[in-house]
Amino acid sequence: MAAEQSQNDDAPARAGGTAAHELPGVSTSQNDDAPRARGGHRPAGKHRRHIVIVGGGFGGLAAAHELRHADVDVTLVDRTHHHLFQPLLYQVAGGGLAAGECATPIRTALRRNSNITVLMGEATGLDAERRQLVLDRGERLDYDSLIVACGAETSYFGKDEWREVSCGLKTLADALDLRNRLYGAFEEAERASDETEQREWMRFVVIGGGPTGVELAGELRIIAQHGMKRGFRKIDPRNAQVILLDAGERVTAAFSERLSGKVAKELSSLGVTVREGARVTAIDARGVTASVNGADERIDARTVIWAAGVQAVGFSRVLAEATGASADRAGRVQIEPDLTIAGHPEISAIGDTSVLEGPGGKPFPGLATVAIQQARHAAKAIHKGAPGASTPFRYLDKGALAVVGRGKAVCEIRGHEISGRLAFFTYLTVHMYYLGGVRGGRLKVLIDWISARLGNPQNQVMEGSLAGIGRTHVGADDGGITRSP
Repeated sequence: MAAEQSQNDDAPARAGGTAAHELPGVSTSQNDDAPRARGGHRPAGKHRRHIVIVGGGFGGLAAAHELRHADVDVTLVDRTHHHLFQPLLYQVAGGGLAAGECATPIRTALRRNSNITVLMGEATGLDAERRQLVLDRGERLDYDSLIVACGAETSYFGKDEWREVSCGLKTLADALDLRNRLYGAFEEAERASDETEQREWMRFVVIGGGPTGVELAGELRIIAQHGMKRGFRKIDPRNAQVILLDAGERVTAAFSERLSGKVAKELSSLGVTVREGARVTAIDARGVTASVNGADERIDARTVIWAAGVQAVGFSRVLAEATGASADRAGRVQIEPDLTIAGHPEISAIGDTSVLEGPGGKPFPGLATVAIQQARHAAKAIHKGAPGASTPFRYLDKGALAVVGRGKAVCEIRGHEISGRLAFFTYLTVHMYYLGGVRGGRLKVLIDWISARLGNPQNQVMEGSLAGIGRTHVGADDGGITRSP
């Protein structure tokens, strides 16, 4: 139904009247002809607060769960149908897991929460004065409190044309497309008419030495070395070349220098060529150009994977404009220590949507644990009747992990460094814990994951033909790598 006038005379006025057949606190508009979302009702004469959450990622789901017993109505809006467990997305791309094993319908995750309505739609506008969120079809959702947790998307640092000639790894669609390209590359190599073309198809370049790039590069070598034995006649997948390019001085820079060194060493033992201090300057359909020590280097490869950067999704900029908040170059909105927008205590921005300096003046990292803890901080205050939190957010650092190789990982928790098998089992335990909502159960995911770690992916299935794999043929240089003076 349309939201009723707030009991507080100082609160922003709401447009529209009361209709018992509409969503609680939702779908008023500035004119009677605008679309209205439908679904539930509110007891007559009683103002039940309406909380709108934008985003069904880790932060959005955590906020919704925290409010499941609160005397409020909650509407969660997400442009996708599912909650995605992004830490295992590289396993879907590599064929280790099926799509449904790292994604679950948001409705399924919240089906036991009777006060929560899920809408599949995209937030496109915000009227902060009227307290209305605008959706892609023009619906207006009234809110008493708004939690923005819309997450991040791939950033090409202003080179958006690179999107067309590389593969990202941020969404489920990205992972499935990359899986097609990875396995399609070997199929193309098998059909290649000459050795130069064959080498191009069997050379994979991963750009970005963070956890995603490191895990994916290692996974590619494991698949090539152990996952496709005796399947081809003209090529030997074990000869596939994986090159990891990182512009920084060391890979996995978020870890200590010692652990970063272990990561690089382990990748090298797998057969990955690690190139640190390599700044990519161009990407096209047939390879990459990188600047290394002041010299340009050309690497011919048919498959280029971008894992180098993220930015806040577009709605973050809408939020900044509507509230007058500042935003950084990545589109993240500056928030107060209590996670609210300055001048708008009813709007909380969490996770990758926002930027907030922690102890020592460094921004909080873009980790799921940060988003979850921020969501709980804001939602607990709302549960108690406040429009948002009023106390500073305190982050409990639970560490960082990354898998490198077969049954090996690195882990850093509050100054304690672990590597090797123990770190891998720590990684496994943590991810199985947070994976609880994924349909199919932890056991199925665990079996497939271990199988993939041993070089036997269970989901090496391409969708469609090779038509979407091949690209325009141009000349190649000798050996695939060229250095300029």
